[in-house]
Amino acid sequence: MLGPVILAASRSDRMRRFISAAPGTKQVVDRFIAGEGVDDVVPIVVDACGRGLEVTLDVVGEDITTPEQAAAARDAYLELIARLKDLGLGTKAEMSVKLSMFGQSLPSPTTALNGEPSGLADKFPGGHELALANVRPVVEAAAEIGTTVTLDAEDHTTLDSMFAIHEELRKDFPQTGCVIQAYLFRTEDDARRLAAAGSRVRIVKGAYKEPASVAYQDKGEIDKAYVRILKVLMEGDGYPMIGSHDPRLISISQELARRAGRKLDEYEFQMLYGIRSDEHVRLAAEGHRMRVYTAYGTDWYGYFMRRLAEKPANLLFFARSILTKG
Repeated sequence: MLGPVILAASRSDRMRRFISAAPGTKQVVDRFIAGEGVDDVVPIVVDACGRGLEVTLDVVGEDITTPEQAAAARDAYLELIARLKDLGLGTKAEMSVKLSMFGQSLPSPTTALNGEPSGLADKFPGGHELALANVRPVVEAAAEIGTTVTLDAEDHTTLDSMFAIHEELRKDFPQTGCVIQAYLFRTEDDARRLAAAGSRVRIVKGAYKEPASVAYQDKGEIDKAYVRILKVLMEGDGYPMIGSHDPRLISISQELARRAGRKLDEYEFQMLYGIRSDEHVRLAAEGHRMRVYTAYGTDWYGYFMRRLAEKPANLLFFARSILTKG
């Protein structure tokens, strides 16, 4: 019941200031955020891959209000890729990006890279063209070092733009992945369209506050939708990426993969940094591809609040930390 309240707080500047100043916040943030910069996260990546895990890296930050901030977000990813190049990890270390960081939500129309619009500006007004222009060099640089990028899903109003950018990028970089959210009514249709040869699709439950007109509100209904959608992905020709910490859904995923005749390297599990770390290791030891979603950066607030909203235990851990420090 607290989930919607926490998600609403994730958009509140007043709550941002209060939580940022709370004495126990850093202890909890450090559980979910791998550090503030590239120098912090590189040793974590090396350690994880050395233990048989894989990673997807997210430079956190969503409240972009200027083209200059969007360009800075692009450059942060390019800096990360430059550091990954020296590690030679290939697809063991990929990246996840939120297009809002690249200017997707900016209100004014923009021109695409090299002044050549993609032809989608009329259909997707605002920052769509800017986001495409900014994310393309990141995807190109990732491909040059033998890895790839996954486009994260955000709230439902951004998805048509995200899927259009995904389709555009896949023309030159077919390994580009995307994310779908089980709690949205539209997602089963999206999954059928995306479950094609060469696609990479991460399925998650969903972590944004969505209205009842577009999304399931009941946990049981969300879980049922997750299984239906995962079945579509497993029976399709693409590469499913199972984003869940739920033991029951992990077990169901393994069974669906078995029924679909998939080998262990034909799908993967993904879990968040700092959550169920013992399960990361267990799945990898069983021969599964296990990728850890590893976020870092200074603009951690929105990401952190969604982690609290997803699981009551996270909120209790945060409350105890504040009380202890207080």
